[in-house]
Amino acid sequence: MTGGEHVRRQGLDAQGCIVREGSLARVPLAFRPVVAAARERIPKCFGGRLHSAYLYGSIPRGTARVGRSDLDLLVVLRAEPTDADRADGRALDRALDEEFAQIDGGGTLLVGHARVLSELERYDLGWFVACLCTPLLGEDLAEHLPRYRPDSLLARETNGDLALLLPRWRARIAAATDADDALRPLVRFMSRHLVRTAFTLVMPRWNGWTSDLHEMAEAFGAYYPQRAEQLRTAAVLGYEPTGDRAVLASYVDDLGPWLTREYARVHGVKAPRPEDG
Repeated sequence: MTGGEHVRRQGLDAQGCIVREGSLARVPLAFRPVVAAARERIPKCFGGRLHSAYLYGSIPRGTARVGRSDLDLLVVLRAEPTDADRADGRALDRALDEEFAQIDGGGTLLVGHARVLSELERYDLGWFVACLCTPLLGEDLAEHLPRYRPDSLLARETNGDLALLLPRWRARIAAATDADDALRPLVRFMSRHLVRTAFTLVMPRWNGWTSDLHEMAEAFGAYYPQRAEQLRTAAVLGYEPTGDRAVLASYVDDLGPWLTREYARVHGVKAPRPEDG
């Protein structure tokens, strides 16, 4: 075995399944008022349409940084979200961001209950809920989902759609001004997405799970040393982004297309979704 293949067990239980990351007990003290406010306001915002709500990201993992980390929420509705629901979600995000200096923005993802449990989403959205989300309100849908292993099926269904994303990314970059506050969020978002995609490319061979961008980059670099430094830099920018248009160009012109080709070769392409057209 080379490169740590089938040796590491980080993030897995004794049966080789991914352990759910995060818990309310790990929320840093500074962020607990934010979480409490979210728990109180989500039911008021969505009323009887609400099925359940979850935290994800650095806050429930206990790694959030005051004034630097955002608040990530997943809200599951009893039916597919409407435009009005999405407007309510954006209003909730704005209100929490304005009130709490601890967070640097936030984003509420809205999904329908049936979609989370659908066969099509079992190894993408279902895995996300079961392994990366911390229950905040309502019934935990993880009870209706399988255990997940870091295998090629999971890799394909979580990140095997980069080819669809790159044209959208190019359009967003072209539409952005050169202002730092316009480019920095794009650098952060795209850096994180590419590092996570690179990691899941090698995840079945590395045989483990982590959400730390630096650990992801190192795991990837063990198998693709020619791209290792590029991924290490992207991991840094995922945490400390700069408003550099050249970085974005390198993502959509070099790293992204290469990852798309290599991902398709190794794991195949993600099953198409209705919204893909």
